Amino acid sequence: MKRTIIYLIGGVCASCSSPQVLGPPRVKQVVLVHGFAETGSSYGWMKERLESRGMECYVPRMRPADGRGGLANLAERLKADIDRRFGPDTPIAVVSFSMGGIVSRYYLQELGGAARCDTFITISSPHHGTLLARFYPTQGAAEMRPGSPFLARLDASENRLGDMPVVSYRTPMDLVVVPPRSSVWERAENLQYPVILHPLMLSSNRLVSDVERRLTREPAGGPAR
Repeated sequence: MKRTIIYLIGGVCASCSSPQVLGPPRVKQVVLVHGFAETGSSYGWMKERLESRGMECYVPRMRPADGRGGLANLAERLKADIDRRFGPDTPIAVVSFSMGGIVSRYYLQELGGAARCDTFITISSPHHGTLLARFYPTQGAAEMRPGSPFLARLDASENRLGDMPVVSYRTPMDLVVVPPRSSVWERAENLQYPVILHPLMLSSNRLVSDVERRLTREPAGGPAR
C-alpha cells in the first residue's frame, strides 16, 4: 500500500509538467543506492523513468540495512555488488538516497570507485550528520552523527572525487536529516525542493526530471532549463 501511494503521488506530479526532450544517456549503467532500513523498492518510479531513457539501472541490496557492522562494511559490499554486476571498469553513474549517499561516498572516495564514476547524485543525504542518528544504537548510525570521525574522514578525502559532477538534493522539510541543512555539501551543486517529508523526495517529478537531465546528454534544441 505504501509503495502504491508513493507511485500515485509520483504519477500525479508527473502530469504537472511536459515531458523533457532528452538525448541519449551519458552513461548507460546507473547504480541506485537505497537508504537506511530500506530495500530499494522506493526507487521504483525513478528506475522506470531512467530505464525508459535507455539506462540500465541496478539497485543493490545493502545488508544489514540498519548499518550494523558500520558504513565502511556496507561500502565494501556495494563495491563487490557493482563489480559483480558491471565488471570492475565499466563507467557508471551513482544516485544515492539518504544513508546511501554516505555509503556511496566511502565507496567512491576510499575504495577507488571515483575512477569509474561519471556523475554522483545524492538525495537527502546527511553529509554533516543527523541528530536523529543519536537515537539508534548501530555502528552505522553512530557514524552518521554530527562530528563523527567517519564523516570527518569523508570530508578529508573528498578531493579524490576530482572534477566529477556532484549534486546534492535536499528538502527544508526533512524530519530525518536533522537539521535539514546537513544535506548541504560544499563539494556539490546543492538544490532545494520543497518536498513534504524525507521519503517523498524520490517521488518528486521536478527532482526526478532533473536527475534524468543530468544523466543524459543535452536535449534537442539546447541546454535544459
